[in-house]
Amino acid sequence: MSWAELQVHYLAMTLNLFCVLVEKFIMQFELLFRLIGALIYGFVGYELAVATQGSFDLTSQSALVIWGGALGGALLGFLLSPWLVIAPARAARNALRNVSTPDLIAGIMGLAAGLLIAILLAYPISRLPPPFGSILPFVVAVIFAYLGVALMVMRQRDFYRMFGMKAATDMSSRSVAEQAGDSPLLPLFLLDTSVIIDGRIADIAETGFLQGRLEVPRFVLNELQYIADSSNSMRRNRGRRGLEVLDSLQNNPGILIEFVDDDPEDAQEVDDKLVRLALEKGAAVMTNDYNLNRVAQLQGVQILNVNELANAVKSVMLPGEDMALKIIQEGKEHNQGVGYLEDGTMVVVENGRRYINQEVQVQVTKVLQTNAGRLIFATPDLA
Repeated sequence: MSWAELQVHYLAMTLNLFCVLVEKFIMQFELLFRLIGALIYGFVGYELAVATQGSFDLTSQSALVIWGGALGGALLGFLLSPWLVIAPARAARNALRNVSTPDLIAGIMGLAAGLLIAILLAYPISRLPPPFGSILPFVVAVIFAYLGVALMVMRQRDFYRMFGMKAATDMSSRSVAEQAGDSPLLPLFLLDTSVIIDGRIADIAETGFLQGRLEVPRFVLNELQYIADSSNSMRRNRGRRGLEVLDSLQNNPGILIEFVDDDPEDAQEVDDKLVRLALEKGAAVMTNDYNLNRVAQLQGVQILNVNELANAVKSVMLPGEDMALKIIQEGKEHNQGVGYLEDGTMVVVENGRRYINQEVQVQVTKVLQTNAGRLIFATPDLA
């Protein structure tokens, strides 16, 4: 990584740290901001009262109105400070969270360039006759600031290449390609929240059957973090399990996993964003979500469903085969018993009720494939 690329990387880290520190500062000093708001609004109320009542005179009746305006403004400022300071800070935090780091860096650089050009034009424009000389410099500053941000975000790759740098998205893609031995032919898989929480993806990766690059979009990670912070204990445990699965995948030296900031702007829901991103990158989506499975397939996106994989690798049983089975409960029909294979396949044993809590030899009579999985029917082998 070159010196210029290191500067871009550390600038991104500094911006993220700055946003976190500002938010924590605002949250910890809420009372201080309330007092500052009370002082400012109290002064505004005082000035408005003086302007309406004339000069301040303690002996006149207008003093009560003036002091009332000051106290009313102070009370209003104390009450509205959370909405004037803390609420905008939280809104800015949420907005910045949805902006990718490369776009954030490019936007700041474009803003600085636009304001620099506006400063150079401010003096000659200010020499124009009034009122243009006093109004146009501000208008020019706003226009060039917007143009600088827009142009820099849209053409950031070209700008970085002019100075021999790589855009942040290019650097992350290059690092993954280097880990993969510079082989661009490895398939790309996007992980959905459901398959991360399920956890079996980590076991599949351990076996070495998962040959490809894994990507976790930032919006999926944000949804997982939201679930982990839920007030519901069950949802919270599922979210934390998902984070542990990601940590396991990241620490697996045989797995190439990357967290990307790509966030399609023309989609709102997480499922829609995943489908759009898969179409843009030519990637497959790994999920256990049935609805996402159907929607993605209708749009031509390849789906890898862990549930279908689990059903496919279950042991194959044919009618007439014998096996040992422990019957653990009654069936729905009269005199039936139910047991389970090691892979979770249900086995319904006709006339098996009397063998509950016993291990007996059974003979397979029929195998059915249902939407819920494979179902095996058998009878006790009395031979």
